[in-house]
Amino acid sequence: MKTLKPTLLALAICTLGLAACSDQQGAAGPQMGPMPVTVLEMQPRTVPTSIEVMAQTEGARETEVRARVGGILIRRLYQEGEVVKAGQPLFQIDRAPFEIALAEARARADQTAREKQRLKGLAEARAISQKDYDDAVSADAMAQAALRQAELNLSWTTVTAPVAGTSGRAVRSEGNLVNTGSDSLLTSIYQTNPMWVSFSLGESDLAKLPAGRVRDEDVRGVELILANGQVYGQPGKLNFVAANLDTTLGTQALRAEFANPEQQLLPGQFVRVRLLTGERDGVFLIPQTAVIQSEQGNLVMTADAENKVAPRPIKTGEWYGKDWVVLGGLQPGDKVIVDNLMKLRPGAPVAPHPPAAPGKPAGAAPAATAKAE
Repeated sequence: MKTLKPTLLALAICTLGLAACSDQQGAAGPQMGPMPVTVLEMQPRTVPTSIEVMAQTEGARETEVRARVGGILIRRLYQEGEVVKAGQPLFQIDRAPFEIALAEARARADQTAREKQRLKGLAEARAISQKDYDDAVSADAMAQAALRQAELNLSWTTVTAPVAGTSGRAVRSEGNLVNTGSDSLLTSIYQTNPMWVSFSLGESDLAKLPAGRVRDEDVRGVELILANGQVYGQPGKLNFVAANLDTTLGTQALRAEFANPEQQLLPGQFVRVRLLTGERDGVFLIPQTAVIQSEQGNLVMTADAENKVAPRPIKTGEWYGKDWVVLGGLQPGDKVIVDNLMKLRPGAPVAPHPPAAPGKPAGAAPAATAKAE
């Protein structure tokens, strides 16, 4: 017993010491504070009203390059996809048969010319009938026409670009037989400056316009939105508006024209066209990712005066770039939360901070301030 008492006393002292250390570690451990969130302070804006639809680009001119004479394709004289000039040689068809035909036509034309000249003197001397001389004149005219046709056929063996533009893929390769019928297509040339953009407006879009259809006075401008969401740097203009609606689809066909000096746009691209139809004052812009869509409608999370999460139903309009246009539900000065939405609960405390400057991590400054405090 004398030996056991000191041992129990030592164990009790160690237990109390461990408990005290545990309490001290718990008191000094990290405490869960308000969640840091990025907020946008709402200010009324003036944004253009618009109609945005899908569209597809096409060359202002898409010219087919076809063979005018038939023969064996000997050589391709251009690089597919390069910019070509009007009159630039593109393909070479075998010249030999046409050179022979030209020589025969030239010999025939020389013969008929000499015959006409010989009979002319006899006709003046009344040694032959006028009909014989007229027949010689007609034969010479036909031979001269055949000579001209043979010269053209030989020149057409070199297929040239009818217009300037961007060349397309060669449809026929060397060694193929080229005909002058329906299969005479060799390639196409696209004039891409300016670029045309074709699109259509449905009934729901047309209902947003005063007259229920597109008129010049209803469109203030045309913008092009690229696949990456950026607005194309060149403004556009409408150059075609259909006078009637498509009876099958119930749409009105339109076409816009955009300058394309840097060849940024290519034929066949899928893009979006925005028709600017007016302006709307006193609205707010919110990133699309900040809007929560529910069965009751659209809503956003805001930070109230006590820095607590407060859901707010909103009335949204159309998209403006990557933002929603908010028509109602917000007031100037409201702080809309734009990140960490999945972690928020109504009434939960938050630590709001404005968006970080470009190149600076979001929330870096608030975090350093909290640490210093």
